[in-house]
Amino acid sequence: MPVRFPNESAEYRAARDRLLEKEIELRRQMEAVAEERRKLPPGGRLKEDYVFDGLGADGRPARIRFSELFAPGRDTLFVYHMMFPRYPTDTRPKPEGGVLAGLPREETPCPSCTALVDQFEGAARHIEAAGFNFVVVAKTPLERLLAFARERGWRHLRLLSAAGNGFKRDYGSEDEDGGQDALLQVFHRAPDGIRHVWSSELQSAEPEPGQDERAFGTVEPLWNFIDLTPGGRPDWNVGIDDHGPSQAKPALIAAE
Repeated sequence: MPVRFPNESAEYRAARDRLLEKEIELRRQMEAVAEERRKLPPGGRLKEDYVFDGLGADGRPARIRFSELFAPGRDTLFVYHMMFPRYPTDTRPKPEGGVLAGLPREETPCPSCTALVDQFEGAARHIEAAGFNFVVVAKTPLERLLAFARERGWRHLRLLSAAGNGFKRDYGSEDEDGGQDALLQVFHRAPDGIRHVWSSELQSAEPEPGQDERAFGTVEPLWNFIDLTPGGRPDWNVGIDDHGPSQAKPALIAAE
């Protein structure tokens, strides 16, 4: 059934129908890419059974092995590498209040990562209900990560500190100087061991002129919503407590 909306012009409808054809083609391409992703050969086996700092089943700090991140009956694991601390050259303001206000800026979390983890907070329990495992890994000490999580209201995320292991370095989210990079990865537990399946390598591929790097493809609701607007993505250093590019307040991640 053709779609029509009140008071639209014939020019608008013709242009919108042409755009719809492109959206259909994009959907076709997205499905094809997803199918190719599922057909990837087995990735490399996990380099080692890394030990993280996290919270145990009793809610107390515990040492947790990578192999213990797979709940019974759930053999696929999503890992988001949060930039906490932020990359050293990130000059966006640090939190003005809260538990991190007294830290040097370079030891505070990346505002963009914070915004994305805020979004993951709502999705995590649904991901797990669908039969998957989901964790957020940061390099900062566990007590600092948990304090910030309480301040942000993160209640449904499994948070881990990799401060005591080489996981982030081995799997591409830490450079030789210790600088952090955001990364989303998938691992799968099979009879022959735990294997790396997929990583968000798009951010390492130089975008064409005028393009956004779209590092995480279609998994980030914030930017995908903004892509639906007439103006598209603004020149905005995202921060959850920021009110957008038209406001005077700078982007930051201070306590709410």
